[in-house]
Amino acid sequence: MQKTWLIVKREYLTKIRKKTFILSTILFPVLYFALIFGGSYLSEKTNKKLNVAVLDSSGHFTKERLATVNVNDKSNILTYSTISPEKMKAEFSKLGFDGYIIIPADTNWQKGYSNLPMYTSKTQGLESSYAIQKKLNEIWDLVKNEKLGITGELKAKIEASKVSITQQNINNKKTNAGISSLLGVIVAVLIYIILLLYGSQVMMGVTEEKTNRIAEVVISSVKPFQLMLGKIIGIGLVALTQVTIWITFIFIIYNITSSSNSSNINRCVGGIQEAFTTNNIPQIVFFFTFYLMGGFFFYASMFAAVGSAVNEDMREAQSLSFPLMMPIIFSFIIMTSNVNTPDSPIMVWASIIPFSSPIVMMSRISSSPPFWQIALSMVSLVMGFILTT
Repeated sequence: MQKTWLIVKREYLTKIRKKTFILSTILFPVLYFALIFGGSYLSEKTNKKLNVAVLDSSGHFTKERLATVNVNDKSNILTYSTISPEKMKAEFSKLGFDGYIIIPADTNWQKGYSNLPMYTSKTQGLESSYAIQKKLNEIWDLVKNEKLGITGELKAKIEASKVSITQQNINNKKTNAGISSLLGVIVAVLIYIILLLYGSQVMMGVTEEKTNRIAEVVISSVKPFQLMLGKIIGIGLVALTQVTIWITFIFIIYNITSSSNSSNINRCVGGIQEAFTTNNIPQIVFFFTFYLMGGFFFYASMFAAVGSAVNEDMREAQSLSFPLMMPIIFSFIIMTSNVNTPDSPIMVWASIIPFSSPIVMMSRISSSPPFWQIALSMVSLVMGFILTT
C-alpha cells in the first residue's frame, strides 16, 4: 500500500506543478467572470429597442393605454399615430419608426385579432415581436375586463386567489424534484468535463509508459495493479483539486455579482447554490463527492485500459475513447427522461449499475431511495473501479 501512495503522491505533485494546471486553474474563473458580464453587455447592445407606430381605428388602443404599457415595459415603444395607412407605408422609416401596426375598425372584443401583421422594412427578431405582442395583449385584456365589468380591484382578487401545490416527502421534507434533477445534471456535466480533461491524461500516460518501456522498469518494483491504482487516484485528486478551486471561485463571483448581474449563467449558478443549501448539506456534499470521484475513477480505469491496449499510434486510442463517453450520454438521457419517476425500474437499475450510477443515483438522492439501493450502488461502483483497474 505504501508503494501505491508513493505513486499517488508522485502523480499528484507532478501534475499540479505543471504550468498548464496553474494557467487553466486561474484562467477558468477569469473567463467565467468575463463571460457573465461580456454576455450581458453583448445582449444589451444587440437587443434593438423598437419604435412601432400603432394606427388604431377601433378606439381600443388609445394614446393613454399605449403610454401605460410603455411605462411598464421600456424594451420597446408603441407610439399612437393618426397618420393614414398609405402615408405611413411610404414614410414610416423617415418618421423614425421601425414598423407599424394597423388595428382594424371592425374589431370584435370577444374574438380578438388573429395574425395581426406588423409591417417592417426588414425582418425583426422573434423576441422583439413577442415583446410587442405582449404589450398589445395587455391592452386587450384591459378592453375585455371593461366590457365584462371587471374592475381593477376585482381583477387583482381573481389573480390572487389561485391554487398551488408543492410536493412534500414525509420521509425527507427537504426533497425537491427540481433540485434532484439539477444535481444529476451537475454531476453528469462535471464527470464529462473531468473525463475530457483528465481521462485522456490517464490514457496518454499509460500509453507513454508502455511505448517508452518505463512500465517494464516500474513493474519490477511494484505490481501492475498498484501502479494503475496509484496513477488513477493521483490524477483523480488533481481533478478534484482543480474542480474544487473552480467551484469555489464561481460561487464567490456569483455572490459578489448576483445583485448587479442577472444573466442566465448567474441564475443557473444560483440554482446550483440553492440545491446545496436547501438540502441536507453534509449528505449532499458526501454523495456528490463520492459519485463524482467514483464515476471518474471507474471511467478513468477504462481509459487506462484503452491506453494499455493500443500501440504507438495515438489515433487508435482517440477512436476507442469515444465509445467510453457513450454510457455517460446514455445515463444522462435516462436521468432526464425519467426524473419525474425516480423509483421506476429503469431508474433503480440504472442507479445501481456502475456505468450509470454516478449520474442517475445523484438524481434520486433527494427523493430518499431505500438504503439498500444506495449501499448496493456505492459497493457496485467501488467494485467496478477495482475490477476494471
